[in-house]
Amino acid sequence: MESPIQALQRQRTLLQLEYYTEKETFRKQTESMGMARKVKRGDAWFPLRVGKSFYNSLNQLTLEVFRLQDQDIEHNFEFGRPVMFFRSTKGDDKLHYFNFTGTVSYVDGDRMVVAVPDSAPLADLQAVGEELGVQLSFDETSYKTMFDALDRVIHAKNNRLAYLRDLFYSSQKAARFTFAPTRFPWLNPTQEQAVNEVMRAKDVAIVHGPPGTGKTTTLVEAINETLMRESQVMVCAQSNMAVDWICEKLTDRGINVLRIGNPSRVNDKMLSFTYERRFESHPDYPQLWAIRKTIRELRSRRRRGSGDYHQKLERLKSRAAEIEIRINSELFGEARVIASTLVGSAHRLLDGQKYATLFIDEAAQALEAACWIPIRKASRVVLAGDHCQLPPTVKSIAALRAGLGKTLMERIVENKPEVVTLLKVQYRMNEQIMRFSSDWFYHGEVVSAPQIRHRGILDYDHPMEWKTNRLTPSPSSGEEGEAAGESFVSSSFGRINKGEAELTLGTLEEYFTKIGKQRILDERIDVGIISPYRAQVQYLRQLIRKREFFKPYRQCITVNTVDGFQGQERDIILISLVRSNDEGQIGFLRDLRRMNVAITRARMKLIILGDVSTLGRHPFYKKLWEYIEKIKNHVTKRLFPENPSGVYGCSGPLSGEKRGRGTARQRDGRPLPAVCGRPRSAAPPLVGRNFDLCRRPMEPRRAARPARHVGRTALRRGLLQAESAAPGAA
Repeated sequence: MESPIQALQRQRTLLQLEYYTEKETFRKQTESMGMARKVKRGDAWFPLRVGKSFYNSLNQLTLEVFRLQDQDIEHNFEFGRPVMFFRSTKGDDKLHYFNFTGTVSYVDGDRMVVAVPDSAPLADLQAVGEELGVQLSFDETSYKTMFDALDRVIHAKNNRLAYLRDLFYSSQKAARFTFAPTRFPWLNPTQEQAVNEVMRAKDVAIVHGPPGTGKTTTLVEAINETLMRESQVMVCAQSNMAVDWICEKLTDRGINVLRIGNPSRVNDKMLSFTYERRFESHPDYPQLWAIRKTIRELRSRRRRGSGDYHQKLERLKSRAAEIEIRINSELFGEARVIASTLVGSAHRLLDGQKYATLFIDEAAQALEAACWIPIRKASRVVLAGDHCQLPPTVKSIAALRAGLGKTLMERIVENKPEVVTLLKVQYRMNEQIMRFSSDWFYHGEVVSAPQIRHRGILDYDHPMEWKTNRLTPSPSSGEEGEAAGESFVSSSFGRINKGEAELTLGTLEEYFTKIGKQRILDERIDVGIISPYRAQVQYLRQLIRKREFFKPYRQCITVNTVDGFQGQERDIILISLVRSNDEGQIGFLRDLRRMNVAITRARMKLIILGDVSTLGRHPFYKKLWEYIEKIKNHVTKRLFPENPSGVYGCSGPLSGEKRGRGTARQRDGRPLPAVCGRPRSAAPPLVGRNFDLCRRPMEPRRAARPARHVGRTALRRGLLQAESAAPGAA
């Protein structure tokens, strides 16, 4: 068995392999990939309009740029990522790059602010005009930071970092405090247990949160309880989005948060707790800004042989440093929570800082090397996440197979199961949507909260459906369309299935018609369309923009990859699996953790679109399809015991409008007639269903009224009208 130091050295070797692989891939793409492809991937903006340049609160020269085309393409630019500027000459396919690298300060829609070196040729950039573009660059800084963290952990001796290193890589029992549990009546039993286990942990604790189980709620409560005993804690996550989310929740609890770095979503609320905004709002900042301006002017007007130049410059720099230290001291002294990404925790502002407790959210998505960056500053560690969902991104196949994809959280779960608390009550999904994931990934331990167990949109509806069809009709022509078979686009975009895309939108259009336009808009029913392949995602977005039917609903429809939907949820989810071939090849759909994310995003309705003959050869998808068919048959027999087809009278099942309002509707959306030759059959018994539930228990606007059926008075009125209209009536 290898020692902790040997295991970490092996991790460093694998990380080096990943570094070389990603760097070489970036070089090849830069040389061979055309500009149109880069823009389509979201890795470049072209053309650009250059705005103003200014110095920010960190005394960095920044340049604002605006995207002029392709505003509908989602991009990958976010805070901290390195970028390169280039110019493209007409008639010349080769891009000419400027000899400097900038860093994204923040992005707001089609406006981006980039921090550039003081030596950057701003005049040349502005002179290029609309032939200027910007693209993501290879992130050397993140790798250097991770290498440095691993080196420090490997060489640590006789300190807290060395102790945690040896503890995490062994079966040694983690130390715990012993005290009576604290009651939290607003939490469920497993959430309460998790918070108490966090408080008892001397070394490490893990909160394992399956989808919808309130992991963030539990983590916020644990942070709040820790702050009752400690003056300050550190909170980190792999992505800026995850950091933003937990910062927002902590701020809502009234906790003073200082966010290092800028948020992924730029608005006043998110910016209010960032370091940069707080620094600019300090009363002493105007004085500091004036001194910095004087220093820059003094340097630009320097005279050769000036005797007092250096003395004056040093006095100003000393005064500026004094004010900056005072502002930082006040900001960090007031803050109860210091928040950043894992790599961002190596920021110069945090040099020398120590924290009693470190919280790492979404720890199952982070490389082990990245987790060690903030652990160096902490005495104990609390990790939260779900290793049964999205893994960390590893581009080197060899490094992945050798174990680089194994996270620190997984390692601790294997070595120390006693420090893990599983959250078992979920508050997101209809029970039938949740059950398959619970049985397959969590040994059936996850259950639904009573208030959302039977949540749904339409009465007598199946919460899960699987649609498969090799041939799909073309909606525009009415003729039979092309075979719903997959086709390969590229190694970066993957595969596309145009027939299945048409089927996806046709299915959504049909379901929207059943619900009713007004109800969708009034209740703001939101929809997510997920596909594992980027090519399919972009094709679906194009189709939605072209379809006139979806024009009123575009704001409530989101199309993205599985990774893009991590941490999100929607009322309705459609999943286009794309793969359809005679060989039964499903590619990276074999990564079941991604599918766990995809099938657990839906609150009330999940529709899967895929070729069963292809996907059914894998045991997971075969079991999933069988489970959905079982639900369908069971619900149909239970609700319609006398008529398994589900058709009552001549009207079909009640499927239509907002519960408790208006009239029931037929399958085609028309109102259900009160009289149609013979009285409508009585509605089936509502066995096992609670129709008084609201779609979102905590949101009054979604509250539903009890279902009401045609009463005696309405029925009598309808019969009288029918009799008066009959031939021969007096």
